[in-house]
Amino acid sequence: MDSLNKRLFSYSKSGMYSFHTPGHKGRKDLLEALLFPDYDLTELPGLDMLHNPQGVIALAQRRAAQVYGAEETYFLVNGATVGNQAMFLALAANPVLRGKKIRIQRQAHRSVIGALILAGLSPEYVPPIIHPDFNLPLGLDTGQFRVNDDEVGAIHLTIPSYYGTVIDLAAIIKERDETNPAVPCLVDQAHGSHFLGDLFPDNALKLGADLVVHSTHKTLAALTQAAMLHVQGERINRIALKQSLELLQSSSPSYLLMASLENATQHLSSRAPWADLQWEVKKLQEELEGSLRILTDKDAGKYGIKEIDWTKILVNLDSLSLGTAEAVEILRKEFRIEPELWDKSNILFMLGIGSRPEDVRLLRRALAYLVKHYTGGGEKNKAKKAGPAKPCQMPIPPLRLSPREAWFAPKRSVPVKEALGQIAGETISVYPPGIPLVALGEEITPFVQNYLDRAENYNWQGWQNYREKKIQVIDF
Repeated sequence: MDSLNKRLFSYSKSGMYSFHTPGHKGRKDLLEALLFPDYDLTELPGLDMLHNPQGVIALAQRRAAQVYGAEETYFLVNGATVGNQAMFLALAANPVLRGKKIRIQRQAHRSVIGALILAGLSPEYVPPIIHPDFNLPLGLDTGQFRVNDDEVGAIHLTIPSYYGTVIDLAAIIKERDETNPAVPCLVDQAHGSHFLGDLFPDNALKLGADLVVHSTHKTLAALTQAAMLHVQGERINRIALKQSLELLQSSSPSYLLMASLENATQHLSSRAPWADLQWEVKKLQEELEGSLRILTDKDAGKYGIKEIDWTKILVNLDSLSLGTAEAVEILRKEFRIEPELWDKSNILFMLGIGSRPEDVRLLRRALAYLVKHYTGGGEKNKAKKAGPAKPCQMPIPPLRLSPREAWFAPKRSVPVKEALGQIAGETISVYPPGIPLVALGEEITPFVQNYLDRAENYNWQGWQNYREKKIQVIDF
């Protein structure tokens, strides 16, 4: 009989090359300090307590804070998701912010919607800038994050994007400091826990953010679900923040996850492994330039992008005569390469602390193989892939209820064809990359209805009855 354990064992022996999370890439030498099942323990004498750390956990958190330049750092065992949620609950505890909106990028992680529901706060969404070559939300007009009015209580940004693009946070914080210095700046830097040193963009703490969450496991030598939350300055109520974490996190935190966070910071001291990887990435970009459209440093300064994180290798295949699903099948079967994600035009490959230069060389050969055997017919293929508009091109629907109001409101299921003008009772995204087409509490517009009517063309997240083409709406 098949089982999860059998599938995991089989996959672990398949010899696939990881270009996806987690960042340790399965390298035992990076995780040898973690003994399983020996370290799978509970709160015992001498092992400290996550929710009231006074000993070794407190010491490990202080060391992490020193590494990142934070005043305080908290270990998270429920992923960066719980960091986003705790951020918003801490904001909601501030009576000064009640009734004010939180300015948020539309492409924020879905955990941000959950945070709004938990905290009872209302969003003001800011649309992204779409890069025309990739048709993806890669940039931001920083002017839309000006906080020169009293209706905005805080701002929340996602830096870098899933695809490795970095917006101009320094400009946003400079403008905040000059016009409305009391407004907290929260940053979801889930994909940027490696942003330290001269090889990478500045981390958000260095640029002046008040709260920063890192999904440490995504790029560093931490176990999946292990993350960190950093705080600095006086804009955040730290008592409320700690209470929020105690409320949201497990009362039986995994010591393996916490030990892996300590482990991750210890592997950050050496620059050489990253420098070797960067060299190989540059060679890949140079060799394939002109044959494939790859996101590179040349894209910085355009379409709202300030910098590029080179550890994310975003490749557009519209110039080739095969689709991305076919390309991924070739990469997996012929080269044993496992990408992070793909859509109809692009494939994303992610590097981490566990990646090796030879991995990037293999990827370079594999992409060159695709170019050699499938160049030609690109224009025809591009037209074939075009299909309906992608969700990142959508206008943001009007917000009729706060996410929390909509969450607790009675709901009913209606066919998509009858949903026009109704208020969405669920947040629906195409995944990847998980950007909401319509969010909880928003009106279902003609654009949204038309897109939902093409349900069979996409992978959905949050839409419970997409096969039947029915949607949850608020039942007034």
